[in-house]
Amino acid sequence: MELPPIMSAVDPEFQSDIATLRRILSEVHVVAVVGLSRNWHRPSNFAAKYLQDHGYRVIPVNPGYDEVLGEQCYPTLGDIPESVDVVDCFRGVAEIPSLTEQAIAIGAKVLWTQLGIVHNEAARLACDAGLDVVMDRCMKIEHARLFGGLNFVGVNTKVISAKRPKIIVN
Repeated sequence: MELPPIMSAVDPEFQSDIATLRRILSEVHVVAVVGLSRNWHRPSNFAAKYLQDHGYRVIPVNPGYDEVLGEQCYPTLGDIPESVDVVDCFRGVAEIPSLTEQAIAIGAKVLWTQLGIVHNEAARLACDAGLDVVMDRCMKIEHARLFGGLNFVGVNTKVISAKRPKIIVN
C-alpha cells in the first residue's frame, strides 16, 4: 500500500499575501469546487454555500452527484462547458498534481487548495502555466476575513450572537 505524500509547509514562493488574496477574490466570479459534497455539514458544502451567497457562481465537481446546491454537478473539470476562474480543491494532497493539470487544461486562472493541502511541485507547475496559486487556505475564510464576514468566533454562522435576545411579553 502506497502512503500519500507527507504534507509540507507552503514554499515561500507560493505564500499568498493579503493584496494577492484580495485581488483574486475581487476579480474571480466562477469557482469550480472539486469534491463538493451534498452533505450540508461537510466543509466543502458550507464554503460553497457561503461563496454562492456572496455572488460567486459555484460549479460542483463530483462524479457521485448530478446536482449540488441547485447547480448541475460535473464528474471532472474537463466536463464543465463554460470557463472557470478558480479551481477550489477539496481533495487530498495526492490528487493535487492531476487536478493542477486539469486546471491548466481548462484555462483556469487560479488553483486554490484548502486548509492542510500543500503540494509545492503542483504549485510550481501551475505558476509556470500562468495560474495564481493559493495553498493551505479556505476561500470562505479568506473572503470573510478580507471583506468583513467574520465575527468574534471567526465565522459568521448567524447562530451565535453577542446581542441580547429581544424578550416579548404578552
